[in-house]
Amino acid sequence: MKIVITSLMFSLTVALYSSHVLAAADEQQQATAKTTFLVIYRPGPSWLVGKPVSEQPLKEHGKYMLSLYVKGSMKFAGPLTDNAGGAVVLAVADESEAKAIVTEDPAVKSGIFVYEMHPWELKPRDKYAKKK
Repeated sequence: MKIVITSLMFSLTVALYSSHVLAAADEQQQATAKTTFLVIYRPGPSWLVGKPVSEQPLKEHGKYMLSLYVKGSMKFAGPLTDNAGGAVVLAVADESEAKAIVTEDPAVKSGIFVYEMHPWELKPRDKYAKKK
């Protein structure tokens, strides 16, 4: 009988500990949930008219984008191939963080780019595509 009670107490302790660990993991996941934003950069007042994106003074912008990528805030970025600007996908905590990132961009601060920013819900299409 003592063994049964001890076994039940041990099982109960393990179950309670496991539920606590799972609850903590769920809270951590919710705390690190990210919102995706699509940022579209367009030529601003300091854009060198008649010059393609590759000839714009964007060295500091490029360094800034790389730093965002290293931190995990920026997921994708690149110029538009029609020389109309560029686009960036950010994954951050909220809109205020996204706006702070974009307004600190050297290309925005210098007026090379103006931007528009939109929250973006990415929809995985694998579940809709028929796989052969």
